[in-house]
Amino acid sequence: MRAGIQSKLAAVAGGPNRLRLARWAALLPKIAALEPELQQLGDQQLRKRSLALQYRAKSGEPLTRLLVDGYALVREAARRTIQMRHFDVQILGGIAMFGRSIVEMQTGEGKTLAATLPLYLNALTGKGCHLATVNDYLARRDAQWMGPIYKVLGLTVGMVESQMPRPQRRKAYGCDITYGTAKEFGFDFLRDRLLLRRIAEGQTDLLGGMLGDGGGQANEKPVQSQHHFALVDEADSILIDEARTPLIISAVPTEEQRLAVECHKWSASVIGQFVEDEDYEYDHEKKTCELTREGRQKARLLHKPEEMDTVGMVNIYQYLERAILVDREYHLDRQYVVRDGEIVIVDEFTGRLAEGRKWRDGIHQAVEAKQEVEVTVATGQAARITIQDFFLRYEKLAGMTGTAMGSARELRKIYRCHVLPIPTNRPAIRRRIPTEVFGTADAKWTAVVDEVCQLHAEGRPVLIGTRSIDKSEHLSKLLEANGIEHRVLNANHIEAEAEIVARAGLGGKVTVSTNMAGRGTDIKLDDGIPQLGGLHVICTEMHDAGRIDRQLIGRCGRQGDPGTFRHYLALDDDLLLTGLGPEKSRKLKQLGEQPDEEFDRLGRLFRKAQKKVERRHFRQRKSLMYFEKQRKKMQRQMGQDPYLDTPG
Repeated sequence: MRAGIQSKLAAVAGGPNRLRLARWAALLPKIAALEPELQQLGDQQLRKRSLALQYRAKSGEPLTRLLVDGYALVREAARRTIQMRHFDVQILGGIAMFGRSIVEMQTGEGKTLAATLPLYLNALTGKGCHLATVNDYLARRDAQWMGPIYKVLGLTVGMVESQMPRPQRRKAYGCDITYGTAKEFGFDFLRDRLLLRRIAEGQTDLLGGMLGDGGGQANEKPVQSQHHFALVDEADSILIDEARTPLIISAVPTEEQRLAVECHKWSASVIGQFVEDEDYEYDHEKKTCELTREGRQKARLLHKPEEMDTVGMVNIYQYLERAILVDREYHLDRQYVVRDGEIVIVDEFTGRLAEGRKWRDGIHQAVEAKQEVEVTVATGQAARITIQDFFLRYEKLAGMTGTAMGSARELRKIYRCHVLPIPTNRPAIRRRIPTEVFGTADAKWTAVVDEVCQLHAEGRPVLIGTRSIDKSEHLSKLLEANGIEHRVLNANHIEAEAEIVARAGLGGKVTVSTNMAGRGTDIKLDDGIPQLGGLHVICTEMHDAGRIDRQLIGRCGRQGDPGTFRHYLALDDDLLLTGLGPEKSRKLKQLGEQPDEEFDRLGRLFRKAQKKVERRHFRQRKSLMYFEKQRKKMQRQMGQDPYLDTPG
């Protein structure tokens, strides 16, 4: 067994990483040696073993000494409660996560089960452990799925989700292990911070609390306790992609902010009269807009409602520039959807709806004005924290994902976590089919439909990834026109996600999806499908981050299953404009309109564009980190709370 692991380690890691993994792999035979004895014990005896470990942990014994016994107990508990036994590679991943590492485990290798190991071991101290994931659905699923393992070992499990009342949140955080989203954990920290300030300033209802009023003392306690150990699922998505979006709790709006609503409505109604390069200049790389002298003159002469008489012209220029930016860059069924008369952001990295999140700096209100829904008041900040800041508050941090090695340097520098690749349980036999590049999107979609028709006739399941909701709906119409029965998975069909994913590996099934299908899902193949070649994944566009493409590709070829994938690209894809700029993009579009041209040789340009966008986003995250660090330093010097005394 050990020789097998060592050969697998040689295949995935080198240098210091290989040495670390080899040292931890030496513990695997010791854990396996306890298995026969534990299998003879009843549930009550198993719990007694676990309680004995808890006593030793709470007495101050180092957890490293309890690791072998603890992991053997969890493996046995999983076998008898949920009929799943940890593979050696999952145990290895669990040891690495306990060692403050972010592990890269391929799709279908059982990250959810591997997470139970470090969570159990760290929970023995009684200080609480948090597992942060990307959405409520995954948090609820994993807590319910893995809960029996912890319960048979005498530990309690809680779950925090959106819209949950504070008393229930407090109860969930009081458990040994708490599942929830990074967003909810962060907002609860901010709400607790605000509450503690109110208590310090004597603003709480002490009399109501003394009289047993439900709105008094019961709700006037912080819900979180200490930040001991956090395990971050889809770590690259949360710790890197989400790091650019601060968590903000809004303050009460002022009259000035209400007046802004009228300015947003007016700006949205008049921007059709402004012409690029005449009335304004647009920077495609920086995504900024600036009115020219002619544009400012036009703005001064346009009729305005009476309410705007008190608004200065400099501010009016800014509202117009923001409205033009939104009109060009923020599109329905790409960046957002309209649901029940409200703008709901579509998370660009997960493809899911980001309920409750709003764009900053008036962008959200400009989008509302564009779509002619009720414009909300852009409020100030009562409290604010970045994802980076929040997770750095934990004494111990670890993570897991399918795509982290490309971001290893950034994760190590910011979070002080090593990134380690964990070998697969069975060799991966996923096969790449050469990329095809087309001159236009129409030609690309035609080729995609042709390939789907061919594979559908063979009985193979096909998963097609698109970058946005509107493109998934467009492809759906083309498939429908060709008589191909299929299912669509995007933020407009989120309630059917589990059922669609569960059936995506059945014979002849065709699934069209945004990058929702790239995170937290596991497509299992029906009997006979491996013999046909397994699941085929079609990527219809490259994303801004290569990790998202790899997540989608990872849906096929799980657990040693066969699978194939192919990229279909076009010279008018959005990535070329974003990465290479308007001039280069325009020339490529013109080239794409040439008949009978061969474009496959230009495939490298897409990766070049993707690299440029990735570097730009990295610089933005570095700038955010520097800004936050300087802001906190300055506020502490002034005796302020950096999370509550934030500039609006």
